Amino acid sequence: AVNTTTEAAVKVAINGFGRIGRNFVRCWMSRGADSPLEVVCVNQSGGAKPAAHLLKYDSILGTFDADVKVVDDETITVNGKTIKVVSDRDPLNLPWKEMEIDIVIEGTGVVLDGPGA
Repeated sequence: AVNTTTEAAVKVAINGFGRIGRNFVRCWMSRGADSPLEVVCVNQSGGAKPAAHLLKYDSILGTFDADVKVVDDETITVNGKTIKVVSDRDPLNLPWKEMEIDIVIEGTGVVLDGPGA
């Protein structure tokens, strides 16, 4: 069956772009157009260039079969999908509200309980 309704994607941000965050992006991209999610932002302490490199070249999973590009200091693209890269260690400063984020994937390993999130 073909879905003829147009639904807004669920906007996702990833706090921490280490093993968990990068694997989430790989899984999301593997879903292709079937995914109801749209990863729009990652919080990565090193910025866009290291984020793109570590996503493309994983020491455990190998090279990611995707077109990963650095657009500027705060933006990468993965197969043409734009992802903003922010760098802030204080979660209260992250732009989740301004970006109208629906779901945050907590991948830092620092926040371990509900109140901390």
